[in-house]
Amino acid sequence: MKVLISADIEGTAFTTYWEETEKDKATYPAAAREMTREVCAAIDGAMRAGADEILVNDAHDYAINLDPTAMPECVELIRGWAGSPLSMVEGVDETFDAAMFVGWHSPAGKSGNPLSHTMSDKPARITLNGLPCSEFLLYSWACAMYGVPSVLLTGDRMLTELSSSLHPCLKTVWVKDGLGGMTRCKSPARVEKEIRLASEQALRQDLSHACCTLPEHFDLSITYKEHKYAVRNACYPGFRQVSDDTITMQTDRLMDILTAVKFVL
Repeated sequence: MKVLISADIEGTAFTTYWEETEKDKATYPAAAREMTREVCAAIDGAMRAGADEILVNDAHDYAINLDPTAMPECVELIRGWAGSPLSMVEGVDETFDAAMFVGWHSPAGKSGNPLSHTMSDKPARITLNGLPCSEFLLYSWACAMYGVPSVLLTGDRMLTELSSSLHPCLKTVWVKDGLGGMTRCKSPARVEKEIRLASEQALRQDLSHACCTLPEHFDLSITYKEHKYAVRNACYPGFRQVSDDTITMQTDRLMDILTAVKFVL
């Protein structure tokens, strides 16, 4: 069984302040260690379910957060960025049986995590086909383009609740809840135990009908915190400015959306 795991850090067990996610800050090493432990818990669960080929995508910031020495022999690790539209799920293709997302966070403008954002700190809110557009929405749909089902999501409670209906066989683990600038966190030991169990359960399901059906049309709306970005990014092909701070794009191709967000966010 071949599995992709994409890992972020803002949705791990205790990250609360941006400083914890930045590699040059004193509080970062503890967050990076927890990110590695949660990924390893997902790997362990996947291996128990029969996965013998696992590709892990380190998908936060400079993409050099995970400890390579902690990875089992069946794991390949992507570090750094290729620059393609697949971004946080770089490496996915039709040969994978399932995708898992560990340590992900609520989308821009949502209160479920003090670190809520979508791709950058520029947007105040983003919707895709009327849904709050999280990074998970974008890149789990990217996996679905290749027929790869998303079966596990771990992160803050709001993200898991927003996302639970997006995929037929999605298992979720929420690791913390947010309110304003506060988080209320489960213990890392409990989080790792729950991730390990959910990962195994996710892959022991009948995955023959686990892949979601993508929409036939995509309507992306981005509202920026600063109106200057709307003026500038409305120049990107396919966008139009609909108000002082908002641009929209409509297309029948998800790849158009995935390409555009690399330039307008």
